[in-house]
Amino acid sequence: MLVLSAKKDLNCVMVAFSRKLCTSRSSIFSPRSHYLHHQQESHPIQTFIPFSQLQRKKLLESRLISILHGCNELTQIKQVHAHLFRIGLDQSCFLLTKLLRMLTKVEVPMDSYPRLVFEQVDQRNPFLWTALIRGYTLLGSYSQSFLLYNCMRREGTSPVSFTFSALLKVCTASLHVDLGRQLHAQTICLGGFDSDLYVGNTLIDMYVKCGSVDCGRRVFDEMPEKDVISWTSLIVAYAKSGDMEAAACLFDGLPVKDMVAWTAVVTGYAKNARPREALDFFERMQEAGVRTDEVTLIGVISACAQLGAAKYASWVQNVAEQSGLGATKTVVVGSALIDMFSKCGNVEDAYKVFASMNEKNVFSYSSMILGFAMHGHASAAVQLFHDMVKTETVPNGVTFIAVLTACSHAGMVEEGRRLFANMEKCYGVTPNADHYACMVDLLGRAGRLEEAFELVKSMSTEAHGGVWGALLGACRIHGNPDIAEIAANHLFELEPEHIGNYVLLSNIYASAGRWDDVLRIRKLMRMKGLKKNPACSWVEAKKGEVHKFFAGDMTHPRSSEIKQTLEDLLSRLEVLGYQPILSSVVYDVKDEVKKRLLMTHSEKLALAFGLLTTDADCPIVIVKNIRICEDCHLVMCGASEITGRIIIIRDSTRFHHFRNGKCSCGNFW
Repeated sequence: MLVLSAKKDLNCVMVAFSRKLCTSRSSIFSPRSHYLHHQQESHPIQTFIPFSQLQRKKLLESRLISILHGCNELTQIKQVHAHLFRIGLDQSCFLLTKLLRMLTKVEVPMDSYPRLVFEQVDQRNPFLWTALIRGYTLLGSYSQSFLLYNCMRREGTSPVSFTFSALLKVCTASLHVDLGRQLHAQTICLGGFDSDLYVGNTLIDMYVKCGSVDCGRRVFDEMPEKDVISWTSLIVAYAKSGDMEAAACLFDGLPVKDMVAWTAVVTGYAKNARPREALDFFERMQEAGVRTDEVTLIGVISACAQLGAAKYASWVQNVAEQSGLGATKTVVVGSALIDMFSKCGNVEDAYKVFASMNEKNVFSYSSMILGFAMHGHASAAVQLFHDMVKTETVPNGVTFIAVLTACSHAGMVEEGRRLFANMEKCYGVTPNADHYACMVDLLGRAGRLEEAFELVKSMSTEAHGGVWGALLGACRIHGNPDIAEIAANHLFELEPEHIGNYVLLSNIYASAGRWDDVLRIRKLMRMKGLKKNPACSWVEAKKGEVHKFFAGDMTHPRSSEIKQTLEDLLSRLEVLGYQPILSSVVYDVKDEVKKRLLMTHSEKLALAFGLLTTDADCPIVIVKNIRICEDCHLVMCGASEITGRIIIIRDSTRFHHFRNGKCSCGNFW
């Protein structure tokens, strides 16, 4: 009785509301306006035609749907609803379903007017239920979506495929995979909805976003029909989980490969630090004539930056220009190109891109400042920061990391202090742990270890691995094993599996001659099952091919030539007074063994190969996975002088440009 009474009251309210609208002069259904000429403007008041001319209900519904699609305000939708009452279509589930979807589009709270529309219908079909469920889902009322679904099932209304799609999106948004599994079971039990393409794609999306990629794959394998969305969703999922072999295998089986699928695999390889494969797939994409968009370009630009190969950098820039997405067209691609050229060792071309940009934002400025910083142009980085401020472009946290890095790499302590002090006071940027890490690095490199340590202890935020790592690195430069122990112990707690911290502390002990402590750390590494990553270097040969060298590895096909070239180079350097820096070897072995180990450091092997294979007027560009040692740095300086070659080395922290016997870092690295 209460339900019937409520429905009766609701109907009275709706009828009264309808009459009020119909008698209003502003109503699109006022008595003066029985006609709406179809050829007039798209406002709802001007699109009705007389009901007597339509003859058939379906044609009228079609016109009303067209009117609803033209509504973009709540008032207009209410006027259409009022007209439904007047012409006797207030119980049409077909029309009211469309009306509810339009109410969702204009973001009306579902518990207000949309719920009233729904409740006044006596015989609700599954599409009307689904429209309301979908509305609650889109507006974030997830619990209400499932309560409605339960009510729908209790009333004996069977769901449709769209019902499951809406509810599965709730599970995806809330990462509720167990609830998703229950729905999956219902799609099978209630009529085989799991065979529906749209439901299947939504199931895949739910599983992969909830971290159950294997379940998503099983759904994919059992789907009788698949489209490019089915394939691409799973490719993206494999890429995110780091399984690029599975992603590539799935991609190769895709019957029709569109731009989205190509982009998924290219960016997948780039994000998983496999730049060579990313570039190979991008080449295949170009050969297939598939259009390139901004997302694809950002992925392949990232791959170029990781690889550090100048040949690919110029090629990708040309592709961007030909696609109409060059630096002058889009600030996002322009900023990425700046970063790419900087990381490929060509800060001059990075600045050309920056200067050519018609629009610059905080990201393009930050990329260029960081580019200057990486290449040792600290003054240019600081000057560009001040130029940026003059343009009223507000710096953000990334900008300050870039400019503080520049100060750190050049020993500009006072300038760095001033910028750090002004971050929050002048620009509203609260320093975080990354900014403190930059300041610790700045002070530590300058030899102010105690001051750096005090800064860490006074931090307003919790120090992370980057902060303690900067302090540990400074202890290696200035040989302070006592503070190094404190920093390392914090790192062992924060990053227990990061082998670099153990190696660095071991090296500091070795430099101090504390071999018992070296053995203790190495034993700890063995107990934890940690293995040191081998030092390796990449160098670009004459034809743009990139060759990889490991320390001590003489298995390259041209190893005999490389060895002879290196021996000749070192002999010429010794005539000029070169003496190997034996402390760069952190093993307790004889001096002769240390000399042999130094000779086969990966960057030296790469240098010799570069001298053999590149033209005399081309720079030799080497990328190294760890910091360059002091002995190799000294050899590169000497080699640039006696060969007349420009040598560029990108190590784990920065770029070194060797020219005429000097390095851009000023021996401060």
